[in-house]
Parts: sequence; C-alpha cells; structure tokens
Amino acid sequence: MFRSRVVVTALVALVPALSGPAQSVAQEPALTPTAAAPARTTPPPPPLMPIALAGDAERGAVLAQTCEGCHGIPGAFNASPAYHVPKLGGQNADYIEVALQGYRRGTRGHATMQAQASSLTDQDIADVAAHFAGIAGDPDPGRLSASAAQIEAGRAKAATCVACHGAEGVAGAPQWPNLAGQHESYLIQALEQYKSGKRVDMVMSPLIAPLDEASLEELAAFFSAQAHLHNTD
Repeated sequence: MFRSRVVVTALVALVPALSGPAQSVAQEPALTPTAAAPARTTPPPPPLMPIALAGDAERGAVLAQTCEGCHGIPGAFNASPAYHVPKLGGQNADYIEVALQGYRRGTRGHATMQAQASSLTDQDIADVAAHFAGIAGDPDPGRLSASAAQIEAGRAKAATCVACHGAEGVAGAPQWPNLAGQHESYLIQALEQYKSGKRVDMVMSPLIAPLDEASLEELAAFFSAQAHLHNTD
C-alpha cells in the first residue's frame, strides 16, 4: 500500500509552527559576485518525502541488525558529542524514511548514520522503517535531568509545536516525528544542529534559529518528560 505524500505547499503553510525534522533540503553555494553576474543561490531541491513503497518488516529486521549496536541498547550513548542514542520504538515509519533519506543525502550531520544510510536503497529504507515502527513496547518517558520548572517552561514554549508534533509530542501526521518520550540529550542535540546548520530543513531551520540555549533545553525537557516512545531492545 502506498503511503500518502505530503503536499509541498502544506509545508509552507506550517512554517509558523515549530515542526519536526521531517523534510531536509540542501542549498547550492552562492556564485562569486561580479559586475556581470550578481551573487545568487539556486533553488533548493524539493523537500524529502516518505518513500512510496510498501515496507517489509521481516526483511527490515535483517537489515537493521547493523543498527542494534546503538539503537538496540537502552541508554546507549553517542560518543562525541555525548548524548543518548534516540529511541525508535513507536516512531512513525514515514518519519524514519525521511530521516534516513536526509542522512543519505547529507543534510543531516552524523558520520556513522551517513555511512549507514549511503548504502541503503529506497526499498531498504522502507523495510527498515517498517521494522522499527512495528516493534511493540510500553510507552515511557525519556532519560532526562531537567527540573520541574524547566519542563513547565518547555510546555509553554511547545505551544508552537502543536500543529505538527501534537500537544504532548505525539505527531498528528506520520511524516512528522513523535517527540514524546525521546531522550532529553538527543532532543537538545537535534535542536542545536538545526540552529547551527548541521541539519538543514526548510521548516525547522528558520524556526529554531532565533531560540537561545535555555529555550532549546526547556523544549527538550518537556517532550522528554512525556511517555510515548520506547526502546527497541
């Protein structure tokens, strides 16, 4: 069964809401300014979409064996910078597809993930996404160290996230990521990458750019404190 595609114009309409890292775009470098040819940039490629292929979860389980060393260990840490490896249990398959395409295209910065994704075909990505999305588990908060005050401050700031991520961090559409129950340190890392440009997204990048570090930490604290995602051990 084909998954429904997102209309690009809908993304533009959602820009006022802080949305998930569902679409990644890359931009060509500007031309050198000259008198004859003023500086300009070429239009970015279209936003990434979920793959229009049915995923085979059994085949995806075989392909995903290389993922188990990190995503199959609850509480596993990425070494540098140090943050908890994200939970994938309960995540939307469409979003996993978009994320893997972003690593494959290079608009998400993580050397190991880029290397893994570069070898995957579209069918491979659809199968891996089906596998992880289909793993059952108990909803659980993420690992966090924030105070109750930070969590409540994040709740207020997250009002702009509702259109895509839902009031409590459970996405209303499958191409957006569920944030509820994700690890705090991972969410902070992802938000910082949007701010620095290591992740490029036509919706997220301009929305995160003006936020200070305290706001990023508060948003991460709120979503991490909600119970939804689970480990895939």
